[in-house]
Amino acid sequence: MTLTVLTGDIVDSTKLDSAALDRAMEALSDAALVISAWDSAPCLFGRNSGDGWQLALGTPSRGLRAALYIRACLRRLDKTMTTRIAIATAEGQLPDNLDINSAHGPVFVSSGRLLDRISGHTHMAHAAGGALNATVVLADHIAQGWTQAQARSLCELLPPDAGPREDAAKRLGVSRPAVNQALWGAGFPALDQAIKDWEHPR
Repeated sequence: MTLTVLTGDIVDSTKLDSAALDRAMEALSDAALVISAWDSAPCLFGRNSGDGWQLALGTPSRGLRAALYIRACLRRLDKTMTTRIAIATAEGQLPDNLDINSAHGPVFVSSGRLLDRISGHTHMAHAAGGALNATVVLADHIAQGWTQAQARSLCELLPPDAGPREDAAKRLGVSRPAVNQALWGAGFPALDQAIKDWEHPR
């Protein structure tokens, strides 16, 4: 089946104590649980290699949205927290036991190899290269500037069918103008359009 796989690791994890790293991985696991409810297709998450993780999406078009949601969840937790993310879309097989560490196929190889090549100030990339990678790299540049307040609003509005901003403001305990300001500062209008074009190409 065609899958999108996100492979990542926590940036500068060696500077974190074990408790902070566990909180980061718990935030990733919680984010994956939310992502799994976006569609009826399979969605598997697993931790590996201490600070490493992987997410397999049975709805391949959700890759960019999922990557940005994960970034927002980490930034909401800590203003210095982030993860590298290598995105790939290709064929792969998910195991019957739903253990992602038993999954296999070209998509997992491609995503894993790409993560090894991501370095420097770039924290996200797409294995396909070209326009897809350009979109991911630009989205990454925007995401690196998010504040915690912006990330909190993004976590409310990035999921598909998130509902009106007024409801998000109530859940956050802030005003709607505050949510609007946070989203504008976070580049959400442009990111939202990029996500929609990614998921529904013309």
